[in-house]
Amino acid sequence: MKKKQCVAMLLAGGQGTRLYALTSRAPKPAVSFGAKYRIIDFPLSNCTNSGIDTVGILTQYQPLILNEYIGTGGPWDLDRMYGGAHVLPPYQAKTGGEWYKGTANAIYQNIHFLNEYDSEHVLILSGDHIYKMDYSDMLREHIENDADCTISVIDVDEREASRFGIMDFGADKRITSFEEKPKKPRSNHASMGIYIFKKSVLVDELTADEADPESVNDFGKNIIPNMLAAKKRMFAYMFKGYWKDVGTVASLWEANMDLLGDRPALTLNDAGSKIYSRNEPLPPTFFGEKAEVVNCILTTGCEIYGKVINSVIGEGVVIGEGTVVENSVIMSNSTIGKNASLSYAMIDENVEIGDKSTIGDKNSDRDKIALVGRGNKLEKGSVVAAGEIVD
Repeated sequence: MKKKQCVAMLLAGGQGTRLYALTSRAPKPAVSFGAKYRIIDFPLSNCTNSGIDTVGILTQYQPLILNEYIGTGGPWDLDRMYGGAHVLPPYQAKTGGEWYKGTANAIYQNIHFLNEYDSEHVLILSGDHIYKMDYSDMLREHIENDADCTISVIDVDEREASRFGIMDFGADKRITSFEEKPKKPRSNHASMGIYIFKKSVLVDELTADEADPESVNDFGKNIIPNMLAAKKRMFAYMFKGYWKDVGTVASLWEANMDLLGDRPALTLNDAGSKIYSRNEPLPPTFFGEKAEVVNCILTTGCEIYGKVINSVIGEGVVIGEGTVVENSVIMSNSTIGKNASLSYAMIDENVEIGDKSTIGDKNSDRDKIALVGRGNKLEKGSVVAAGEIVD
């Protein structure tokens, strides 16, 4: 059996309830982003760009969309004879199957996958963040420190720190304390939910955790605190780039807006760190005589007859004549009728909005995004107020 230095396990089974209508019929990692991508494209592309060619993708909630989208992993160069991308639903054993009870239990149920590739180290990833990262740098530090576990860390605004796992560490970056979502954070060093473990250590910790009837089988609440208490060698890896937890409608809208402008906060086509996605070939976008587009991202297959300002427009979108779309995100294959108005709006895939409809409010902001869920058909003259959700 060929030995792998590092195998990745990508947790992609979350429902993402704070995204409301966007995840009522799709898992959070499958939500569209940036005109032609899905959230899961980011960790998958990061693996490819980091030289990690074996990825187990753990699905659970509404798995069909991700199963079809990932396929054999070709768009991310993960269709390998030995390794590649593998979708791993909850494991069905002779004694019966069960849903993943927590992040740690999800990995525990797939220890057989880690054993199959006999990896020295295991990279554990979340499928619900927008960022670009070279995991090979983190792996190198992990090996140099002879670490049992390395946690990727980013400094967050102190006002936001209570939303994350927060840790302290010394000058050598060895972690001295960790607390999951503390009410009174002692620092602003936040866990990104990215871990590298020695495989042998991880298997031991997961096995002990599974045997503990008091555990909720979670990395942040159980595995990490238990390892610290046992004086395991645990180190922080400091990340300085762009990273966004898109767990809310406001944060997802904001991350899309971060792609716009002459100096965007995040770029997706840089050599060596390109984000890949699965897309069907479509004809070039068509612009009508009265079309006007200012500071937008558009991809292929669209028909634009109206005015689009400061917005992100997905594949196959049609925007009717006389319509004004501003500060909005419209996902693939949606149709906006004539003489409509969309401001601070987010429109999911395959939505139809009738003529003369008003979605959102131009005097709104990121905290009051009007949201229309997948597959909805809004009649002529429909009104969706700022902050309202249609599902």
